[in-house]
Amino acid sequence: MTAVTTARLGLVLGVHPHAHGFGWAAFDGPLSLYDWETARARGNKNEVAFQRFERLLDRLAPLTVVFEAFEGRGAMRSPRVVRLCRAMVAATAVRGIEVAVYSRGDIRASFAHLGAVSRYETAQVIATLFEPLRPTLPARRSAWAADDQRLGIFNAVAAVLTHFQRDAQTFLDSLARR
Repeated sequence: MTAVTTARLGLVLGVHPHAHGFGWAAFDGPLSLYDWETARARGNKNEVAFQRFERLLDRLAPLTVVFEAFEGRGAMRSPRVVRLCRAMVAATAVRGIEVAVYSRGDIRASFAHLGAVSRYETAQVIATLFEPLRPTLPARRSAWAADDQRLGIFNAVAAVLTHFQRDAQTFLDSLARR
């Protein structure tokens, strides 16, 4: 029989930068939401958001930081937000923290079997899985309205859950090859 340890394996931090700062969520296991928040930035948004991100790294000391792809095909981020994402990835890597980046398609595929296609549908699924996030879920936006900043938290959670799912699949595939 294998002993079960309750020691923390290390936090996985999901970060979703957006036009007004970034949403983040930290997990200490696949279904163990540790903490979350929206970090808003005013003035020099990239500088303020980056400073908040560095303080977050210092406070949480994650083993892995997960992002949704912010460049390339399908990534619709402003040049300013792309620069912020690049700086966040660089700061993470310099600290020796693993960085994982998943495309929007990867994340969508992770939730497709649950009937979630859009970001909002994914957020609804996440709100049902994690009761503490339910009050954070904004109402569905009108077609002409911008996304609510709180959706950044749900996008960060979706990226982390995709990471856990991919890691589990890789582990199971390696067992099957033995």
